Amino acid sequence: MSDGEHRIRLVLLGGAGVGKSSIISRFLYNKYSDKYKSTVEDLYNRDYEIGRITLKVDILDTAGDFQFPAMRRLSVANAHAFLIVYSISQSQSFDTVRQCIEEIKEQRTDFEEIPIVIAGNKMDLEVERQVFKEDVTEWIYRELQRFRCRVIECSAKENLHIKDIFRTFLQIGKVPQGDESSLKRQSSAYTKSRNQLRSETPPRERDSIPENGGASGSTPPPSAFSRNKPRSRSLIRRSSKKAKQQVRDAQPDECTLS
Repeated sequence: MSDGEHRIRLVLLGGAGVGKSSIISRFLYNKYSDKYKSTVEDLYNRDYEIGRITLKVDILDTAGDFQFPAMRRLSVANAHAFLIVYSISQSQSFDTVRQCIEEIKEQRTDFEEIPIVIAGNKMDLEVERQVFKEDVTEWIYRELQRFRCRVIECSAKENLHIKDIFRTFLQIGKVPQGDESSLKRQSSAYTKSRNQLRSETPPRERDSIPENGGASGSTPPPSAFSRNKPRSRSLIRRSSKKAKQQVRDAQPDECTLS
């Protein structure tokens, strides 16, 4: 990877309830919650400086229940790397990992070049373990020899090996790395779900969106219609209040009707 600015999209795959969102929350915000929230599609963004490289990372968390196949296919098609998560306490969650790998092989002709990390979450539930790392490693060696793939176990709850997941991506993604101190976060992370995109649009940007624009069937918020005067769509409406005041002050008195 050469110097300059680079953007990568990391897509998270895995079944429901394995803790994909918890891993993201722990990595980005160092927070954890036991509350389960069903995900449709959430996008997180973060910028990093690694030496002379600016790395813009888009992290896409996908639904774990396979209810949105079209969105899922699009996510797989546009990914630069994959994080596939299973729970060490749920053997069926590893079956989902196998299914995700098959999806990637079917949809991506370049699957041999895509960095993939398979993460076994919930190390804190060791007494309930059903999936052993040795078995996963053997499966990868046997079935995924041509993949750029690594396996790592972690715990979002106990904050174990979360950062190691993303360091592994830098390693197998062949991103040049300097000292640990050279990795700097350039901007705070933010997230946008599909349901939040409309509500998070700044007021000035909402004003410029046509009534039939944006999401299909969406209704602009009440604040967009709170003004009494009709609003022109011309460039005049974009002028500042100061400029409008100057126009009013410049009107001659003889134009006033008695």
